[in-house]
Amino acid sequence: QVQLVESGGGLVQPGGSLTLSCAASISITAFNVMGWYRQAPGKERELVANITSIGRTHYVDSNEGRFTISRDYAKNTVYLRMNSLKPEDTAVYYCKAEYGFTPSAYWGQGTQVTVSS
Repeated sequence: QVQLVESGGGLVQPGGSLTLSCAASISITAFNVMGWYRQAPGKERELVANITSIGRTHYVDSNEGRFTISRDYAKNTVYLRMNSLKPEDTAVYYCKAEYGFTPSAYWGQGTQVTVSS
């Protein structure tokens, strides 16, 4: 069973930064797209950013310029660097890895990010 393990969440003050990590139990070259999603209390899960197998990145408009998605093949890990954090960024952040033609997907268990003074 493929596992995605997120880490790096925590409590940060507004304007601060965090880097989330998503470590896969297999080579991330197996995935077509890897991405970060988030879900705030009472809201639906939404896309934050993703990166394709050829390195193309996509950001939701409100995150572009503040967030950066990247990957390290040697560590089978995808990162999300988040700068200038705002209280509205508070959510559980999930890693998603898509594969195949359908496509199918694996999800991580999530990591909590809380932005508060």
